[in-house]
Amino acid sequence: MDSPPKTPPRGSRSPGSSLMDNLLGLLRVKVIKGINLAVRDVRTSDPYVVIKMGKQKLKTRVIKKDVNPEWNEDLTLSVSDPTLPIKLTVYDHDMFSKDDKMGEAEFDIKPFIDALKMNLENLPSGTLISRVQPCRKNCLAEESHIIWTESRTIQNLCLRLKNVECGEVELQLQWIDLPGCKGL
Repeated sequence: MDSPPKTPPRGSRSPGSSLMDNLLGLLRVKVIKGINLAVRDVRTSDPYVVIKMGKQKLKTRVIKKDVNPEWNEDLTLSVSDPTLPIKLTVYDHDMFSKDDKMGEAEFDIKPFIDALKMNLENLPSGTLISRVQPCRKNCLAEESHIIWTESRTIQNLCLRLKNVECGEVELQLQWIDLPGCKGL
């Protein structure tokens, strides 16, 4: 009688394995709004945001003629490597020429992942779990709070855009566990 085939250790890829084997979960990045974004047209701009993590690239819709746009748009990234930084770039949409860059920022999700790994439950809504201070290594415009709200952990960020004269973007991070994936 033949013995059953050996399964490869978790995390290693075999020819028949799926992407789910390396996937930890999903990160929902809510792009809330832009504040005092740079003017790239005559008196205003038509901004949109591009978010990249590894090979993934997602973008918001364009908001016409507004340097203080409110997107309130959810972009969802698949997370296999939580050490990868997330790169955010704001562009001005142009009809007849290449879109103009309106600044960029980069942020790390490690503090958020560390808070999630605490497996907190049943805390009062609004409980502060952790704080991330602005420093030279991050693009935070102000202290970022990781909080427990409505039975989940979220992180609010306000990023100061680099390589531009002005502008900030407000985001909120939320984790989504997927059945069948590795998890944190």
